Amino acid sequence: MSAAAIVAASIGFIPGTAQAADPVKPAAQSAGAPAAGPAKGLAAGFETFTSGATAGPQLGLSLSARMSTAHSFELTVRLARSAPPLDTTIDWGDGTTETVTAAGAWETRANHTYKELGEYTIKATVVDPALGTQETKEVRVTTAGSEFTPYGPTRLLDTRSGTGAVKGKVKGYSSTRLKVAGNGGIPTGVTAVALNVTATNTTSGGHVSVFASGDTRPTASNINFEAGQSVPNLVIAQVGADGYVELYNGGWEPVDLLADVTGYFGRQEASGYVAQAPTRVVDTRSGTGTRLGAVAGQGSFTVKVAQPGATAVALNVTATNPQEAGHLTVHPAGAAAPTTSNVNFTAGQTVANSVIVPVNKDGEITVRNGAWAPSDVIVDLVGTYSTASNGAYVPVAPVRQIDTRESWSKGPWPTRGYLWQAFSVEQEAWVLNTTVTNTRGAGFLSVAPDHNSTGDYANGTAGSPARPQSSTLNWTAGKTVANLVQADADANSIVDFWNQGWDRADLIVDIFGYYDNE
Repeated sequence: MSAAAIVAASIGFIPGTAQAADPVKPAAQSAGAPAAGPAKGLAAGFETFTSGATAGPQLGLSLSARMSTAHSFELTVRLARSAPPLDTTIDWGDGTTETVTAAGAWETRANHTYKELGEYTIKATVVDPALGTQETKEVRVTTAGSEFTPYGPTRLLDTRSGTGAVKGKVKGYSSTRLKVAGNGGIPTGVTAVALNVTATNTTSGGHVSVFASGDTRPTASNINFEAGQSVPNLVIAQVGADGYVELYNGGWEPVDLLADVTGYFGRQEASGYVAQAPTRVVDTRSGTGTRLGAVAGQGSFTVKVAQPGATAVALNVTATNPQEAGHLTVHPAGAAAPTTSNVNFTAGQTVANSVIVPVNKDGEITVRNGAWAPSDVIVDLVGTYSTASNGAYVPVAPVRQIDTRESWSKGPWPTRGYLWQAFSVEQEAWVLNTTVTNTRGAGFLSVAPDHNSTGDYANGTAGSPARPQSSTLNWTAGKTVANLVQADADANSIVDFWNQGWDRADLIVDIFGYYDNE
């Protein structure tokens, strides 16, 4: 696989009853949008490694190794001069070898999957017994995938205090640079980082984009904010070759930025990812997972969210019914609560944020209410990191896949219904940033795998997916809200985006990467 491609999207309307967080309205809506337009490609950015060719009387052996998945390569063997078919022995550098037949008239290809991520030297040797000549070439390769190492939570950036950057707000339409690789206990050479980024002390509307130092700033955004808001969002950002990421303020006015790290990705064996359909593990309104009732101000609860052997979990954490402004902090059980925050809220607000957090040896986390008054808390589990999994992360250049504002090819987003997005290849999960804007009333977004296939939708035999119980983000009229999603696409590689409100809204989906098992 040299590139992953998005191949189809369509719309389905499924009627249903309101969920616990629904804005109830006694009316029926109907979907009325055509199928999606042309597909957009998603370049994975896979590298090609080459040995070069040899001129002269030698056989002219050359090697070219192209990343094909997170763990594998396609090796192309070439001979520069005409010769009868010759056996070529390939040493893959991990203790395995194989023999292929090469000739000057064509290219010979071989594929290999490494059990462990890392750097390898592939060596090929060709022998011409008739002439008594032999030639060996080698090429050094690095696997495309990266695995996760929990870290922190630790604050790396706070422009209010000068932590990680020059003290002072980031000016409008400018960036601040944050050192990641080689910062504290984070090693050099990391490929991506999980950051909870917060925009605060805002005086006008704008957005924040986080991207690798040295790369072109993407059009995709990670955070949208308004005047007077403190808005966090989880970001999985590529790290530049110099070890830095850039945080760009896309508003007219200066803004303070905070960034808390909860882990990093590197091209070595660590923890792989296993996705799942979102599962509600805590709801203080019903007593699910913890005691019934809102979490007291400055109070906390501990809950088991993973089996022993897990190193971290991916969650969606929601604060609802808060009696005053405050924040939630999620951290490994048994550890002291850090100064970082994961969800920021105001009185009466329902707000969600994605969280990647390390767990203790028993698979437990603690959620702390940093306000002085009670708040209800909801926690949905969307995936687990463990050393037993080989789900490796592959970042891509951010691409906007869905924008219902653009044209009818991707919209409108049906009220009380869903828009489905099919991906061309099956992956463990897709890392997306979802944004809901132009909201006309209150509602919430649910993201869930679809049991139907593209063929089912094409021939009209698609069954009704179950309406998800979990929420990804919540909105009210006139607000723009974003949240990262690590979306499980299931075996059919289809993800559903549900508008769980009764009023029109627009949906934007940006793709930042995926987890690959192969």
